[in-house]
Amino acid sequence: MGDERGRAVGGPKARLWGTRMRNCVLVTGAGGYIGTTLVPMLLGEGHKVRAVDRFFFGRELLAEHPDLEVIVEDTRKLTPAHFQGVDAVIDLAAISNDPSGELFQKATLAINYRARVRAARLARQAEVTRYVLPSSCSIYGAQEQGFIADETSPTNPLTTYARANEMAEEGVLALADESFCVVVLRQSTVYGLSPRMRFDLAVNGMTYGAWKTGKLPLMRDGTQWRPMVHVRDTSRALMYMLEADPATVNGEIYNVGSASNSYQIRVLGEAVAACVPGDVEIEWYGDPDLRSYRVAFGKIEALGYRAEKTAEDGVAEICEALEAGTVDRTVPTITLDWYKALVRWHRILDDVEMYGGVLDI
Repeated sequence: MGDERGRAVGGPKARLWGTRMRNCVLVTGAGGYIGTTLVPMLLGEGHKVRAVDRFFFGRELLAEHPDLEVIVEDTRKLTPAHFQGVDAVIDLAAISNDPSGELFQKATLAINYRARVRAARLARQAEVTRYVLPSSCSIYGAQEQGFIADETSPTNPLTTYARANEMAEEGVLALADESFCVVVLRQSTVYGLSPRMRFDLAVNGMTYGAWKTGKLPLMRDGTQWRPMVHVRDTSRALMYMLEADPATVNGEIYNVGSASNSYQIRVLGEAVAACVPGDVEIEWYGDPDLRSYRVAFGKIEALGYRAEKTAEDGVAEICEALEAGTVDRTVPTITLDWYKALVRWHRILDDVEMYGGVLDI
């Protein structure tokens, strides 16, 4: 079987994951929307976690745990030492969403593309045997009506965020070999409750608006399609790839979501309105939205993975948290607004700081 960590499947350096050993997983972007959901799930399954992030949204979002090692670092500055003793990498760190990607194009290409390829290269050099890249179904772009994209379909990235994901995919997949298992997961639009809550995501934002105002604005004409996935379901998919047979998944791309989570916007709006307490009125606005795409999920389902939650589940849990007052729409829950605020504060502090402080020096 090899050394005590079980080097076996997929080549001389591949480690045997299906035995529930205490593997060490390095998670970049651990303080983000998916990361703050994924890390506790990994810890709950007995993994050790090395959590790497700048923690723009607060270090307190990850609870202390004896098997959690927190490293405050920018992924553009990772060194070989960060990967020592690591069995797998889940490379979540990214400038998230299209508006942020367009405003911070240089940083998006540096973080979402170049830093990820570099991290994969460092991981392989450190004899890490698994690398999982969370990408996005947005790289399919707008598709013809009725077309359902699978992993072999042509891509059509329309934004800096989508283009950076596509380049990262190409860069990390080129590093796969018999001892370094690389898997790409193209995630649907994520929704649901998370410690690092986001209300700039479709289901989450629709839920908050309907709950707060009793009105739900939707862009005409409502026939456009969007694939969705719950934050816990996509976290489960990432974890699934840690134990999947490398002979099957190495060098592969998988769409993450389900047919039951693929919605036309009109249907999704009606589902949200029906789940939110009280009366909700749908208000149509703008010209017809021509952006529409459907995605096939048969490839990942053939492995045995299934998404478990629907949009109604996400709406219900968000409404419960809103009613309880444990979550609210604040500046940090709107990613672009928070990035803008951090940049503004940095400029202010940079102007007034002297001798290492402001008032106390």
